[in-house]
Amino acid sequence: QVQLVESGGGLVPPGGSLRLSCSASGFTFSGYAMSWVRQVSGKGLEWVSDINNRGDSTDYADSVKGRFTISRVNIKNTLYLRMTNLQPEDTGVYYCVQKGAKPLQGQGTQVTVSS
Repeated sequence: QVQLVESGGGLVPPGGSLRLSCSASGFTFSGYAMSWVRQVSGKGLEWVSDINNRGDSTDYADSVKGRFTISRVNIKNTLYLRMTNLQPEDTGVYYCVQKGAKPLQGQGTQVTVSS
């Protein structure tokens, strides 16, 4: 079964950090570029970051550049998003996305930044 399962979300104060994980199964993980996107309350889906299939090329939205780091460990079929200096505007549901011909998205993990 082709599946993406996100984890690692939670409640953190402003300035805090979290590491999100996305466990992939049912497909050749190393063959696909991956993304993180987020759904912020009252707004549409927002792209956060991309990583190529080898993990040696990354890209970030301006709003998270310098604070978030995307990475992957292909032998573990896992995608990560390290988030630092989190701010209230980072609150939302974070999804990992397989960038295939028919993009696959997980169920999401909630990140809440609040004091």
